[in-house]
Amino acid sequence: MHFLSTENWSQEDLQAILEQADQLKQQPMNDSLKGKSIAMLFLNPSMRTRTSFQLGMQQMGGIAIVLQPGKDAWGIEFNPNVIMDGEAEEHIIEVAGVLSRYCDLIALRAFPSFTDWSVDREDKLINALAQHATVPVINMETIVHPCQELALMQTMQEKMGELKNKKFVLTWAYHPKPLNTAVANSAALITTKFGMDVTLLCPDEHYLLDSHYMSKAQEFAKTYGGKFTVTHDINAAYKDADFIYAKSWGSLDFYQDPQKDQAHRKQYQHFTVNQEKMALTNNAYFSHCLPLRRNIQATDAVMDADYCVVLDEAENRLHAQKALMLKLLNK
Repeated sequence: MHFLSTENWSQEDLQAILEQADQLKQQPMNDSLKGKSIAMLFLNPSMRTRTSFQLGMQQMGGIAIVLQPGKDAWGIEFNPNVIMDGEAEEHIIEVAGVLSRYCDLIALRAFPSFTDWSVDREDKLINALAQHATVPVINMETIVHPCQELALMQTMQEKMGELKNKKFVLTWAYHPKPLNTAVANSAALITTKFGMDVTLLCPDEHYLLDSHYMSKAQEFAKTYGGKFTVTHDINAAYKDADFIYAKSWGSLDFYQDPQKDQAHRKQYQHFTVNQEKMALTNNAYFSHCLPLRRNIQATDAVMDADYCVVLDEAENRLHAQKALMLKLLNK
């Protein structure tokens, strides 16, 4: 059993993880994973993900090993049937095989290349790892970020209780450069799977999510009794919202041309989350996955307000991921 995306996990199994996470938050120290280990492969930077997994495993008596291929570990080739005459020193087949014999879990962070979305959307790196590993594999963010989803859901359930038909606004926010769509994809998947009324607010059609995640959000909304709507109207989106979730992401239409994306997005700097927008809501909470650029994506006033729960969500990464590791190891 791998944890590559919440898309193929049932609401019941996800809820069980969240309930376990709540218990672990109350009693964080135990020895339930004594003698167990996780190998974490980071192809990209990390603060919360690395810290929460490493500390989480330690708090349950296990060992976490951090590897940075190409830096403190050999570079990895992920493509099949290639002549390895480039920079990579070993193939994912051997990497997965070796780490599966050493460790009980393997986790990977591998952002998309931002060169060809038709290739990146296949998520080939983590799928190659999952194919060749004989232990559970965890996605620490690729084109989706399922661990962030768990922390978001735990936070919303703590603050609002039953989430069905609560209005959740996933709003695009300005950033000086195009970013990964992973968190937005994930937020759309899990909120609709829990029956929320989800509004995707983005500046124009160029910032819609990939069709796969748009269609899955529609499907889950229908299955679980919620709604999924898209708007470019800021006031309509914020009106009567119960939760505002901000994230910057790049346009898939300009995926191979970041300069064109940057030039286009400059006209939408007014999407910054501020007090005036939050005043339109139903006393909504505000959150963001972090890192966040203050006074670009959200103002100081919003970040320092009582309704801002970004630190709660960041803390819940620890508890939710501990529960996830227990689930994957049948503990």
